[in-house]
Formats: sequence, C-alpha cells, structure tokens
Amino acid sequence: MSRRWRGIVLVVIAVTVLLAVVSLASDVGKLGDRLAAFHGWAFGACAALAVGNYVIRWFRWQIYLDQRSIRVPFGSSVLVYLAGFAFAVTPGKVGELVKAYLLRSMHGVSAVETAPVVVAERVTDLVAVLLLAVIGVAFYGVAVKIVIACSAIVLFGLTVLAWPRLAHGILEIATQPRALHRFREPAVRLYDGIAALTRPGSLIIATAIGCVAWMCECMGFWLVLHGFGADVPWGLATLIYAVTTVAGALSFLPGGLGVTEGAMTLLLVERGVDNDTAVAASIVTRLATLWLAVALGVVALALCRRRGGVAAPPPDTAA
Repeated sequence: MSRRWRGIVLVVIAVTVLLAVVSLASDVGKLGDRLAAFHGWAFGACAALAVGNYVIRWFRWQIYLDQRSIRVPFGSSVLVYLAGFAFAVTPGKVGELVKAYLLRSMHGVSAVETAPVVVAERVTDLVAVLLLAVIGVAFYGVAVKIVIACSAIVLFGLTVLAWPRLAHGILEIATQPRALHRFREPAVRLYDGIAALTRPGSLIIATAIGCVAWMCECMGFWLVLHGFGADVPWGLATLIYAVTTVAGALSFLPGGLGVTEGAMTLLLVERGVDNDTAVAASIVTRLATLWLAVALGVVALALCRRRGGVAAPPPDTAA
C-alpha cells in the first residue's frame, strides 16, 4: 500500500473511532434531531470565517518567508501553504513540515531554511490561541486548571527558544547516541532559525496576526452554537474554542481528535448546553474548520504534484 493510501486509511479509522465515541456519548436519535433543526447558514458562516483564518495566517507565512529571504512565486506560496493543511491530522501537525519539502522540490529552496518557518507558525499559533484562552479565563473563570497547565508548557517552550545555551545543551544530549549524532548540526540550525523568527519583536507581531486569525474561527464556533439555538455569550464561546484547541494541540493526537471534541462538549455541558446539542455543535464546528482545511489541503497538494512538487523524496529528506 502506498504512503498516500496508508494515510487515508489511518484518517478514516480515526474518524470512525471518533464517531463511535460520539455515538456512545450521545443519543443518536436526539443527535439527528439536533442536526436536522440546525440552521445551515451558520455552517456556511463558520466555513467562511475559517477561510478568513487561513488567509490571515497565509499573510504571516509570507512575512516569515520574507524574513528568511525566501522568494517564491505567489501561486506557489499559496499552494504550498494550503497543501500543509492536508497533514493537519498528524500528531502536533508535524506533517505540515511537508511544506519545506514542497518548496525544495518546486523551487530548490533548502528545507533547512524553510522548516523553521513551519515550526514558528505552529509556535505563534499556539501562543495566540493560548492568549485568547487566558483572556477568556480572566472574564469567565472557566477551565482555569487546563489553561494554567497549557500555559506552563508553552512558557517552558518559549524559555528554551529564548535561551540558546539551554537549547543547544538539550540538543547535544539528545543527539549523543552515535545513531543520532549526524542530526546534531541540522537540529542546531533548525533551532537557530526558529529562535530568529520568534524573537520578542517578531513574536509579538506574529502572535497579534494569529490572534486576529483565530478569532475568526472562535466567532464561527459561536455562530454554530446559535445555529443550534444555544444561547452562549460570544466571549465564553471564544474561551471554550481557544482552550479546547490548545488542549488538542498539546495532546499531540492527530488533529487533536477526540480531545478537542470531548473537551468542547464537556465545557459546553458545564455551562448549561444540553449534551446532544453540545456534541452536534462540536461535530459541525470541526467539519467547518479542521476537515474543511484538510479538504483544501488535499486539493492544493494535488495541484503541487501537477507542478512537479511531489516526487520521490531525496535521501536526505529525513535529516
């Protein structure tokens, strides 16, 4: 079986398991009733806001490429950026590193130069969504323990990025075994590139852009809730979406599957939304955000292949 089909099978299995869990957690008949009564305009609005999220984050991607002095045609930049979404259901979205390989295949750009851009995107996305969650906690006092735990993890990561001696020491220890020794230099270069893109000034700008982008999806979630007739304040919806997105990302499960939906349902129920509506809202929201992104990514990846951007990987791709 080819790698592509193995990936498709794994995604199908993951979705099947998720739907089975959802079915056990909710009355299927009532869930169907909730979906039947849902106002379709809310799904369209949520999907449109999700696309707005992608557009804003592409703008940040382009800023990062400019900072690394990477010049590629506009069309290629858009396609490669979107193609990364095809791997949004990989653990921690690590599969989005394919963007570095695509730029190398299509335009000969060194993967060592572009990989830091992909990682810096993930870092600033995490910081941006966590910031939205922290602001929400200040107003609503919901999911305080989760936000504190996530903040501690993110702050540790940012400390490592801002402390070269510590980071280099960790990398040296991690690559001490002979089998890993050859990865030390590429790892150090990768770290240096990420650190350069996440210095205070760049981090603030990138995080601000990320906050605006993710606010779009938070608003989409709020509209979906209203599409089901759930009277949830906009600020609370923002908090719930942000904290569950962070929890899913830090779980390192593919796309945060199970964790994000489960936490979203639980927090909605705690705030007075009935269980079936909460489950239905989480499903619809993820369809309009995560799975829409995956679908766009698959199309973009196919277009990249037509441009010659997907071929047999060179021997040093793993490095």
